[in-house]
Amino acid sequence: MSSSKGKELLRSLKFLLFSISAGVIEILVFSLLNELTGWSYWPCYLIGLVVSVLWNFTLNRRYTFQSANNVPVAMAKVFAFYCVFTPVSTIAGNYLAETLLWNEYLVTVVNMVANFTLEFLYDRFFVFRDSLDTNDLAKRRK
Repeated sequence: MSSSKGKELLRSLKFLLFSISAGVIEILVFSLLNELTGWSYWPCYLIGLVVSVLWNFTLNRRYTFQSANNVPVAMAKVFAFYCVFTPVSTIAGNYLAETLLWNEYLVTVVNMVANFTLEFLYDRFFVFRDSLDTNDLAKRRK
């Protein structure tokens, strides 16, 4: 395996592990709100999603993509992704859970898998494309 392929495989694995940790946070927040508040699906999902996105962005920027780019610019790009993903996943999820009566946890997991896949591609090839491996951690390894 070439050095470039190995680096991308490691990057993918890091993203997966951090996304799993963000998923745990999202499902915990969602579960607490869903079980304790009596709210409908969408506010529970939306709050859980926002908390997990902040966690995931912070860890992936620093450790997965090792980016030294401008944080507000990177966050604005991620915000743009979520300006599309959030309404689509919230409306679709609410329809599945409230109208079609799918299990709320199944709907949340489906949204999380879609989020993981789409966000990795978006982050890797758009948000951090030109700033991969530029932070202090990456420079120490060179």
